[in-house]
Amino acid sequence: MKRKDFIQKMVLIATLPYTFGGVSNFLSFKRIKNKVRPNNPEWPSTAQWENLRKALKGQLTVLNSPLGKCNTNSTGTLCKELFKKLKNPFYISSEPALTQTSGWLHAWSSIPSIYAIEAENTSDVVKGVNFARKHNLRLVIKGGAHSYQGRSSSEDSLLIWTRKMNNVKLQDDFVPQGNNGNIKSQPAVNIGAGAIWMDVYNKVTTEGGRYVQGGGCTTVGVAGLIQSGGFGSFSKRYGLAAAGLLEAEVVTADGEVLIVNEYSHPDLFWALKGGGGGTFGIVTRLTLKTRELPNYFGGVFGTIKADSKEAFRSLINKLISFYSDQLHNSKWGEQIVFKPENSVGIQMVFQGLTQEQAKEIWQPLQEWVYNEQDINWVQPLIIAALPARHFWDKAFLNENMPELIIVPDDRSKASSDVFLWAGDQSQTGWFLHGFHSSWLPNSLLKKDQIETLAETLLTCTRHWEVALHFNKGLSGSPKNEVERAKDTAMNPAVIKAFALAIVSGADDNPEVWPNIPKYKPDMEKGQQNAEKMKKAIKELNGLMFKSTSYFSESDYFEKNWQESFWGSNYKRLSSIKEKYDPEGLFYIHHGVGSEKWTDNGFKRKK
Repeated sequence: MKRKDFIQKMVLIATLPYTFGGVSNFLSFKRIKNKVRPNNPEWPSTAQWENLRKALKGQLTVLNSPLGKCNTNSTGTLCKELFKKLKNPFYISSEPALTQTSGWLHAWSSIPSIYAIEAENTSDVVKGVNFARKHNLRLVIKGGAHSYQGRSSSEDSLLIWTRKMNNVKLQDDFVPQGNNGNIKSQPAVNIGAGAIWMDVYNKVTTEGGRYVQGGGCTTVGVAGLIQSGGFGSFSKRYGLAAAGLLEAEVVTADGEVLIVNEYSHPDLFWALKGGGGGTFGIVTRLTLKTRELPNYFGGVFGTIKADSKEAFRSLINKLISFYSDQLHNSKWGEQIVFKPENSVGIQMVFQGLTQEQAKEIWQPLQEWVYNEQDINWVQPLIIAALPARHFWDKAFLNENMPELIIVPDDRSKASSDVFLWAGDQSQTGWFLHGFHSSWLPNSLLKKDQIETLAETLLTCTRHWEVALHFNKGLSGSPKNEVERAKDTAMNPAVIKAFALAIVSGADDNPEVWPNIPKYKPDMEKGQQNAEKMKKAIKELNGLMFKSTSYFSESDYFEKNWQESFWGSNYKRLSSIKEKYDPEGLFYIHHGVGSEKWTDNGFKRKK
């Protein structure tokens, strides 16, 4: 080769990295490959899997769905008994091959990974991450397995299952590592990544007499909820669950174990507070802020029905005005559901009020309904308060609060102190036809906007029911909680949102599971329902200049998901993703960086 040609080639090579946006991006472009499947020659050998198994403290398991027995004998006793178990979320969370949602129309279905590492400690997680990276495997992470989007499920993958890492320990004097020495200690709770919120509430509230902001459903995984932003029944008072994160232990894509907080890896710490679980690394331990308990927690439940569309319009208008005047504050949470049959379901909770105080607040609405000829109470209001320490105390609830219906774990060796709120049982094993959400700004509660909002809600109900989750929005929250939320990765729209509107629906047959011939969902009816839901949410989104949605409770087919889920925070999140996971080891549907992949995270876009 002539010297001139050689120099020209060297110059070309030297400038290539800048063509692709920098040296690091160029190197990432060169080394990132498609993920391998079992039929690929690069798939690990039996000996390599065996070496991994021997290196673990936990188990390496070949996954087969318990539902396989229904393929051979769908009418047999074993299959029928199994479908009864599938209505128990505690059973599902104990099975690495299952997920709490069975699938989504035309989107995904619950299919087990090939192998699962049943991790018992952080070292197991590290070994799993290193093995997946070395062999270029599709990696899935699962704790409570509640993802509606199927983010904890993928065929042909390696699952790291953290459910057994569920230790919960109270700490009176927590101080984050790496601080400057001038930080005051504070009460906190250390939680293993596999814990569910029932585990935490038992330890923190029932036993410890304190409060931690977590999820409303007792079977939701702690780590997943924190990383999604996280709301619970009392978020209007205590803010985002993610904002209560003080520290986390994280296994990154390179197999390193990092302690992250506001002093150590603050960028990654920020991303974990709402940037999406399973995106930036595998969280193995969390430390959350605990609070003083109020004297009382309580609930308000009832159903109102209007005799005509005009009366229903009046009822909706009255309820929105009542919420704006009396309930738009830190005392109240949960939801009101507006239904197509011209009825309204009230399922609200409160904190820091006595039963008498709560009744006094609702008395004007009760009297208004009684005085309306074409509007009636189908279920008169039940208003109940109890000592906050007993809100998740199963024995106390069974003995003293029969109107609060709870569902126990009915397995023979189940813990005696766990339960599911009855209202959440319909989500166990459900097959979704659609799920949409939209943050509603507090500007819609202005006097000149309430009638427009009420009319839109009425129009929505001509297609499908719509639930306003008032605890999922920080308008009305204390200023200090709003400020904490601003220091998270959540879409800033949550700050001024007074509620999250949810339009969702699933197959109403309790014995449904995709891929099981006798139990397949009704796809035709599902498509009809999906279209109705789309029309309903379209009406609601028409009120806003820009529609925004909640990462964990959103449409699988969301088009502008980066903007919808994270708004102005997405650019920063994308940069952090590139820093800590440049090869894209961690992939989830509509997670940060997932736009670079196709085929459920197996194929890199060219």
